[in-house]
Amino acid sequence: MSDTFVSARYRNAQPGETIAFGMYPQTAEGTDRTPIRWRVLRNSGGELLLLSERILDCRRYHRDYVDVTWRDCDLRQWLNHEFYHAAFDPAESNLVKTTLCTDNGENSQDTEDKVFLLGVSELTELTGLYGKEIRRAVGTDFAKVEKADGCRLYVYDKSVEADYLTIDGRRHGCSWWWLRTQLREQSRAAFVGTRASIRSYGRVNLPWYGVRPAISLSL
Repeated sequence: MSDTFVSARYRNAQPGETIAFGMYPQTAEGTDRTPIRWRVLRNSGGELLLLSERILDCRRYHRDYVDVTWRDCDLRQWLNHEFYHAAFDPAESNLVKTTLCTDNGENSQDTEDKVFLLGVSELTELTGLYGKEIRRAVGTDFAKVEKADGCRLYVYDKSVEADYLTIDGRRHGCSWWWLRTQLREQSRAAFVGTRASIRSYGRVNLPWYGVRPAISLSL
């Protein structure tokens, strides 16, 4: 993928639009390589801030219920290694910038990440620009399938219509998804609820929360 190609395809992408970049399994069988759709959150002229449109997987923030920072948690390691190498080919990887993540929680050091989760302050700012709809998300079929480690995405299935999204004519229950910020103790992390609320009390080892990766793409 040449710089010229990137310029033609992505340089004029506007906030709120979706673009395809990279591939990741999205069917229940997990044998596919389906293009990832990303929501453009910001175009600064030199880079795009992107958030996956769908919840792509279900992972624990950390394997054990212990005090752990974003810097040291399992989910950060997975995003920057397994997911990064699975989702992007070498040419695409060259376009993914290293991002300085600062809103990680009290006593949690700043990190430099290729792939990251949004922080609470970032999501709050973006909500002010685009509304709460950017917070509500549904998982892919792959994200919903129970994994070998017991992770299985919670999917809303009750009667409140605000907890559903209609996509391509089908009604889907929303799911919870992790943020990287730890607002309370270090055994808990923030997450987004099914009705777009930001909550602070997710135990780091809970197996029901989804992952919406974020990246910065160099233009």
